[in-house]
Amino acid sequence: MLATVAPPIIAVVNQKGGVGKTTTAINLAAAMAEVGHPTLLVDLDPQANSTSGLGLDPARARLNIYHLLTGEATVEQVVQPTSVSGLSLIASHIDLAGAEIELATMSEREGLLRHALAANPPGVEILLIDCPPSLGLLTLNALVAATSMLIPTQSEYFALEGLRHLMYTHQLVRSRLNPRLAIAGILMTQFDARTTLAWDVLHAVRRAHPHHLLETVIPRNVRISEAPSHGKSVIEYDPTCRGAAAYRALAKELLER
Repeated sequence: MLATVAPPIIAVVNQKGGVGKTTTAINLAAAMAEVGHPTLLVDLDPQANSTSGLGLDPARARLNIYHLLTGEATVEQVVQPTSVSGLSLIASHIDLAGAEIELATMSEREGLLRHALAANPPGVEILLIDCPPSLGLLTLNALVAATSMLIPTQSEYFALEGLRHLMYTHQLVRSRLNPRLAIAGILMTQFDARTTLAWDVLHAVRRAHPHHLLETVIPRNVRISEAPSHGKSVIEYDPTCRGAAAYRALAKELLER
C-alpha cells in the first residue's frame, strides 16, 4: 500500500490586527480551491470572522474548532462545506475565547491542533489556518501544526516591528517545538501604489527579508472589503476585480513555491 502524503498546512499569522489576515485566509483558500486543489480552512480565531465571511453563522455551528481541540469531536465531524466548490471549513465560535485557559491545563497543550489534524479528511490537499491576532496558545498550536507560515502585513512602519517579533517567534518554534516550520512568505496587503509610504515600506521589507517577501501584492480594493458583508470570498463576489486577480496570483505563486 502506498503511504499517504500529508497535505501542506499554512498558518496565516500576524499578532497585529487589521492587516488583512482573515481576508487573506478566506480569499487564498477560495483561490486554491478554484484551481482544483481541495482546501480546508480552519478558523482558529475566536472572533470567527473566517466563518461569517464565508456566509456561515458561527452560533449555529453545532460542532466547531473548540470541540476538535478539546477532543470532543473528530476532524470529519467538525468539517462542513461552504458555497465555494472544493472549499470546506472548520468553524470557530466565541466559546474559543475562553479555551486558552482551559487548554493551558491539558498535557501537550501546544500540540493539540497538530494531533487533531493528523487524521486529515479524505481528498483535502491544502489546509489553511486563520490564527487569532495574538501570539497566545491558540496561535502557538497553529504554528506547531503547520508546515509553513504566511505573514500578511500592511504597508505601514509599525509592520516592520511586528515582523521582527514574528521572525523571532518562528525561530523559537522551530528550535523547540516544530523544526519543519518554514516561512511561506511575507505578503504586503492593502497596498496603495499612489502613496510614497507604501513603496517605502515595501522596499524596507524587501531589504530586511529579501528571501521571504512575496512578489504578489494585494492592492487596496473596495471589492475585497465588501465581499465579507455578503458572506462571500472576493473570488465569488466579483471574480473580475483587481482584488480577485491578486489572490489568484498569490495562490499561483505559493503553489509554484
